[in-house]
Amino acid sequence: MFHIHLSLFSKTKALENEIDRFHDKLIDAGMTFIQAVKIYLENGRNADFKKHSKQIKLIEHSADDLRRSIENNLYGYNLIPDLRADVLELIENFDKVINKFDEVTYMFFAEMPLIPEEYRKMFIELCHLSADAAENMCKASRAFFRDLSAVRDYSQKVYFIEHESDLCSRKLLEQIFASDRSLAEKLQLRQFVDSIADIADQSEDFIDRLLIFTIKRDL
Repeated sequence: MFHIHLSLFSKTKALENEIDRFHDKLIDAGMTFIQAVKIYLENGRNADFKKHSKQIKLIEHSADDLRRSIENNLYGYNLIPDLRADVLELIENFDKVINKFDEVTYMFFAEMPLIPEEYRKMFIELCHLSADAAENMCKASRAFFRDLSAVRDYSQKVYFIEHESDLCSRKLLEQIFASDRSLAEKLQLRQFVDSIADIADQSEDFIDRLLIFTIKRDL
């Protein structure tokens, strides 16, 4: 059982605040992503969708700035030399999930896929599952810096949600490839399904590493 720890950076409040803001960026990106896809499915690439797409890009840029600042400050302060490499890896992998929200949104913007009406409900469900996996990944990551006893609970939620995401994406792909649509349409739809589901997959990969680092920190 993990022991309760004080904040990893309790003596450097400014750095702790940066890490909190960095985590906030993922929550913002996930919520904006869901809204963007809903708007696209209802109205296509309209002005509102473009606004949300731009908003995610701004979130992604801001997160990159925070990541670089956190990395610089980790070296600037003589902190946790035994854990610094682990923390840096977590920060970089966390940023990849934020980037994925931006990447998938831009795919909708650039490719303007035709999502048939019969698949839209499942597309939204898949988006929610991936965003939920990322949100719980975020909660597990926050717990790593504040309270190790909560890491495992949030991690188990990520594993469960990622499994549900797999089931949803497989069901959706089965329906797509059983249809009479052209192969080109099927392949494009598969690309979008895989890309959305990959958000949950990346969240699970992050958790795999986080649990290893949590065990090391708890020793």
